Amino acid sequence: MAPVAIKDNIFNVGVVDWNIRDFHGYSTYKGTTYNAYLVMDDKITLFDTVKKPFKNDLLQNIAKITDPQKIDYLVVNHVEMDHSGSIPEVIEAVKPQKVFCSPMGKKALEAHFGSHAWPLEVVENGREISLGRRTVRFLETRMLHWPDSMFSYIPQDRLLISSDAFGQHWATSETFDDEVALTELLRHAAKYYANILLPYSPLVRKLLAAVGEMKLDIDMIAPDHGLIWRSRPEAILKAYDDWSLQKAERKALIIYDTMWHSTEKMAHAVASGLADEGVSYKLLHLKRNHRSDILTEVLDSKALIFGSPTLNNGMLPTMADILCYLKGLKPTGKIGSAFGSYGWSGEAVNDMVRWMEEMKIEIVEPPVRVQYVPNQDVLAQCAELGRRVGRAVKERTA
Repeated sequence: MAPVAIKDNIFNVGVVDWNIRDFHGYSTYKGTTYNAYLVMDDKITLFDTVKKPFKNDLLQNIAKITDPQKIDYLVVNHVEMDHSGSIPEVIEAVKPQKVFCSPMGKKALEAHFGSHAWPLEVVENGREISLGRRTVRFLETRMLHWPDSMFSYIPQDRLLISSDAFGQHWATSETFDDEVALTELLRHAAKYYANILLPYSPLVRKLLAAVGEMKLDIDMIAPDHGLIWRSRPEAILKAYDDWSLQKAERKALIIYDTMWHSTEKMAHAVASGLADEGVSYKLLHLKRNHRSDILTEVLDSKALIFGSPTLNNGMLPTMADILCYLKGLKPTGKIGSAFGSYGWSGEAVNDMVRWMEEMKIEIVEPPVRVQYVPNQDVLAQCAELGRRVGRAVKERTA
């Protein structure tokens, strides 16, 4: 990827990672990017770096614009390794006069890289620095999604460099939002929010309110992953507002796994009950759908219905995996239930209900379980469970 001018004398000098397919449990089936931004001014400034294996690509991109040793300032908006992994090598090559970071960023840099004679300068929330013709205002965004996270806002260009917020894991040859279909772009952004920022939704709401109160004039949002919001920044701001409220549609997910198809038959019967109530649903087999894609569907679903047979006195490992993952992401305002088959002990349904209760998912009674193979009476119970959940969905999304 060659450098791309995103504003007058401001360039994306980051790199595209076409081949990454897993990001600590998140399926990056379309790769990702590690964006870094170079501002050419009296004080030439680099905002963030890239993952360590791509350090040479970053330096080569910078060299196409200016000698890297002419860089005066390095701004570290986020210390996670995909953005800071190459910092030691970049500092060695650039020898910046100052390295700006948040108070928590300083602690994180020292924790990750040890003590160095780096020219670190801590910037508090609201602090401004001059680059010459431009100024940079720093906004702390703690726990979005690390304690050290911050934004950099350049008012003269109406540019918000937003670290991980508003980003997507999507490797493309395009750079800007108006060069791709908005529906697909928002889908990638939704997946990013659901799998990374969902547990911090209350903080996202506070941030959006703070940005509104500050009356920042923003016409471009440049995240550290994915495409830059050049033409439609209001679209991603509106989406984050909706996602942070965890607004749900009249939609239910049937998330299940099966051994000998008994639980699968039950899943389809539950689906028929939802259909009877006119509620949109998706059947998500855990061996066919990645956990991170399921979480994307969870984002706008009101009901979550889990199905698993019993194995070794408990639920299947795939079900334990998705419930553990879901619990950590803290979805709110959901309803649901459980179903499953068993051979001789039958603990799986109760185990799933217990996990759901711990997540404060409102249980629609009664869950359904059957020994061995469901007959027509049991399938009718499953369909009724689907209808019960469907009615509850309509009542709560009216």
